[in-house]
Amino acid sequence: MTTSKPIPISIEFFPPKTPDGTAKLHGVRQQLYALRPEFCSVTFGAGGSTQDGTFGTVRDILAEGMEAASHFSCVGASRATVQGQLATLKAMGVKRLVALRGDLPSGYGAGGEFAYASDLVAFIRDTTGDDFVIEVAAYPEMHPQAKSPVDDLKAFATKVFAGANAAITQYFYNADAYFRFVGEVRALGVTVPIVPGIMPITNSAQLMRFSDACGAEIPRWIRLRLQGFGDDTASIKAFGLDVVTDLCERLCAQSVPGLHFYSMNQSGPILEICRRLGRGI
Repeated sequence: MTTSKPIPISIEFFPPKTPDGTAKLHGVRQQLYALRPEFCSVTFGAGGSTQDGTFGTVRDILAEGMEAASHFSCVGASRATVQGQLATLKAMGVKRLVALRGDLPSGYGAGGEFAYASDLVAFIRDTTGDDFVIEVAAYPEMHPQAKSPVDDLKAFATKVFAGANAAITQYFYNADAYFRFVGEVRALGVTVPIVPGIMPITNSAQLMRFSDACGAEIPRWIRLRLQGFGDDTASIKAFGLDVVTDLCERLCAQSVPGLHFYSMNQSGPILEICRRLGRGI
């Protein structure tokens, strides 16, 4: 599919833990910059456990001339701590945040001054004005800890109304779930862009594990096909490219505001999907 004006893309990375990982990610980023992403985001570990790595990777991306968005979680945090981190990011030149409640690290008790992501969004907006573009998370198939679909939609709307500029969804493979979610939150008065999160399929066991943890549904026909391939990595990757490209084509045909790729610090799958979408490299 070729369009005169490509739909914007953004790409998520996670902070590497070793010097080799840092060097590898540098190379991956250089390859993916050819896609001209609108921004690159960097994840934040449970309870801020990767803060130094996150901020370091954000600095690297900024130094490479790209816009960087730092994930920013508030679980277990105090207002003073958050204010200090925001000042650090602003001084670095960061203009975009992905504001999340975040998950408690293993063995970590409840605490902190922010109960929900909406509290964090409101605090950022109140204390920094319009210094940051704020992205929040959306869950087309319902947040795994939500009490009900209705409660989940209301919680999402509350986050947006607290001052978010846009949202990025959890990954999904059922486009209808995304379109229904967007329609339902529009009915609640939400008008911000809601960008689909896209997870390439390259590793069957890893995908199953991630999906079980985050509540993302793998449609039965996809799950069975992946199981049928066993350890045939080449077939899994080829099938995954077909499935995810088809998903992106359907989303783009409906003029979604963008595509946010979860890279898993790999360039190959995203480059190939975008090539199939007709995005010039």
